[in-house]
Amino acid sequence: MKQLGDILLEEGLVTEGQLMAALDEQAMRGESLGRVLVEIGMLTEAQLVRALANQVGMEFVELTEYPVDRTAVALLPGSLCRRYTALPVGIQDGYLLLAMADPGNVLAVDDARTMSGMPVRTLVATHDDLTTAIDRYCRADDEMDDLASALEETHTETIDTNVGDFVDDDAPIVRFVNILVQQAIQDRASDIHIEPSEADVRVRYRIDGVLHEMQRAPKQIQGGVISRLKIMSDIDIAERRKPQDGRMSVTHNGRKIDLRVATLPTVWGEKVVMRILDNSTASLDLRDLSFLEENLETYKESYTKPYGMILVTGPTGSGKSTTLYATLNAVSRPEINVITVEDPVEYRLPGINQVQVNPKAGLTFAGALRSILRSDPDVVLLGEIRDHETAQIAIEAALTGHLVLSTLHTNDAPSAVTRLVEMGIEPFLVGSALDCVVAQRLARRLCAKCKQAYTPAEVELVAARFPWAPGEPLPTLYRPAGCSTCSGTGYKGRMAIHEVMRVTEEIERHAVAHSSSADIGHTAREQGMLSLREDGWTKVLLGDTSIEEILRVVA
Repeated sequence: MKQLGDILLEEGLVTEGQLMAALDEQAMRGESLGRVLVEIGMLTEAQLVRALANQVGMEFVELTEYPVDRTAVALLPGSLCRRYTALPVGIQDGYLLLAMADPGNVLAVDDARTMSGMPVRTLVATHDDLTTAIDRYCRADDEMDDLASALEETHTETIDTNVGDFVDDDAPIVRFVNILVQQAIQDRASDIHIEPSEADVRVRYRIDGVLHEMQRAPKQIQGGVISRLKIMSDIDIAERRKPQDGRMSVTHNGRKIDLRVATLPTVWGEKVVMRILDNSTASLDLRDLSFLEENLETYKESYTKPYGMILVTGPTGSGKSTTLYATLNAVSRPEINVITVEDPVEYRLPGINQVQVNPKAGLTFAGALRSILRSDPDVVLLGEIRDHETAQIAIEAALTGHLVLSTLHTNDAPSAVTRLVEMGIEPFLVGSALDCVVAQRLARRLCAKCKQAYTPAEVELVAARFPWAPGEPLPTLYRPAGCSTCSGTGYKGRMAIHEVMRVTEEIERHAVAHSSSADIGHTAREQGMLSLREDGWTKVLLGDTSIEEILRVVA
């Protein structure tokens, strides 16, 4: 058998000098040569696994590009695939082709042979590729369908009254709800919609900002599923006539994930919407939020000041909270006191004092803000400015030595100035207190695996008002294609489009003069502000997203 080092040299993956350095590093660490090469960045995981497969005379497959046969996948249960990190990918000459991260696992091969009733031929794939492929092909949808059918056959309208007695994780309704939530987390959904209709119950996931219908369950299980979710969220199951809110936590792959649950009475029963709150989002760095370098520098000048007001604006679901939490992570230090007032508290952050608004108990935004200003804060995060009273106290806090972060619902950054004046705040106070406004939207990011480069037609650029002039060379742009990695959509993940406006002396004068948001915007652009659409076009030219996506999210 050839040595791994010889194979790497033959395939041109490393030079002799690099191999000698890696061997020295291996002697110091006491680890395998392959692992050392990956850790010091000389090889990728895929290159290492390919070389190891070559070493033992086995075939390596790249599952993101391999045409997986769903008929073969169906021969083994998903639980077995996950247990052994193995996936059947095809049938060839009467053999089941089994992609494995550890092809030497004879137990996995024996179990696959027994379960499928076919002889097995093993292929080698990377662990990450296998995990992604298993999540894609061994979905829980079929099990949900089977459970829904079984529940329908047993006339589960009685479950509504007995759901509180469920203690067994194998109870059908419990399993159905658990699978529903786990699959949504697996699919990177931000929201789960459970919507009753006249004949059935529709389940939809919001993935990358777009709703996708995942399943239609029989009407008979509606009561049991909704009651189970209410119990998990500590919501009154007897109250069905008015909207209610709750919160629940689940564990997924060893991580604790919180869900915010809201019920809404409709003519066909209660609709339930669950917002998935992944705490890893709250620990993001500002550099992870797709800011262009000049926008990030402008924003940094504002949040590093000891006082003043910073507003993040945009519609619901545009990532405002994520930007504010990332800003908190940037400013939070042991020597400063950070207090937040939120409705509700979405992410629990260590080292930060978070206050939940409770209007029933008399704790409003304005009331909570007054109280925390007596608690010696350095930085205050206010979930949202909704009325004159809250705005007035926030402005006064910014003028008296506090850094105030908050959100406002406006379409662009210049409109925030006029919105505060319309709320009844004195214009000269707005100009003095407000330091920076960030407007943002979320656009889907092109899948890095399958995006296609193309040269757009002149008519397409003109119709989109793309920054291109006739006679100039046509730019190279990218468009979605669709592959197994992105579930055929051409997009994977989202990125923010920003408009960052510093409140300068000229803009202060506009505020005092009651100028329109159009006049403020004109001055801001003269001073270097990029509009939302201009920021979007820059990210299109960088190959991060498509023209169609920018036109979808930016007016």
